[in-house]
Amino acid sequence: MQRADSPGDARPVALITGGGRGLGAAIARELAPDHALLLGGRTAAGLEKILAELPGASGWPVELTDYSAVAEAVRPIDRLDVLVHNAGIADLGPIAESSVRQWRDTLEANLIAVAELTRLLLPALRAAHGHVVLINSGAGLRANAGWASYAASKFGLRAFGDALRLEERSIRVTSIHPGRIDTDMQRDIVAGEGRAYDPAEFLRPETVARAVRTAIDTPPDGHPTEIVLRPR
Repeated sequence: MQRADSPGDARPVALITGGGRGLGAAIARELAPDHALLLGGRTAAGLEKILAELPGASGWPVELTDYSAVAEAVRPIDRLDVLVHNAGIADLGPIAESSVRQWRDTLEANLIAVAELTRLLLPALRAAHGHVVLINSGAGLRANAGWASYAASKFGLRAFGDALRLEERSIRVTSIHPGRIDTDMQRDIVAGEGRAYDPAEFLRPETVARAVRTAIDTPPDGHPTEIVLRPR
């Protein structure tokens, strides 16, 4: 893995999970001008396009639910200014048709993997007085029919952020709750709802990325704990 924080690079270091496409790629573009970027993804191949677009960034390919692999991947990171938890899954459906596997996979990807990656990176975050940004959801504030397991994972993510903020006083923790975003994942969700896709119904990834940027750029005397965005 190429190190983003190479010798002589004084820029703050940001790790973005799910950085290969959609919202993660938009956040990477927003931070690229003045951050050394580590872009997470399940495979190196999935990061090729964004790395070609942002040649100063470095790939950080690892399966986030493979915890031994994650522990090895974080080993070279001794200082981290920004950690953006963007990776996640949405496996939707009514409770009556849900399975134990669906619940486990959703909670694993959206909550447990986030908690473990954060735990492993706490020394690096403490060293930088860093900032953890949790890409949550409107589903982390309210649960709709058909969204039970996803909402449970996002309610849990909010609770994790609240606890982390109180335990790690030297680190800022921001939960961002966007409404539905115009991404490939959203297209799959809308297809599952059996209706036509209209991008105008949803937030642009760039809009949410700007909210992430605003949180990170808040002067150090302020702690942006929660940002809620809704499509107009």
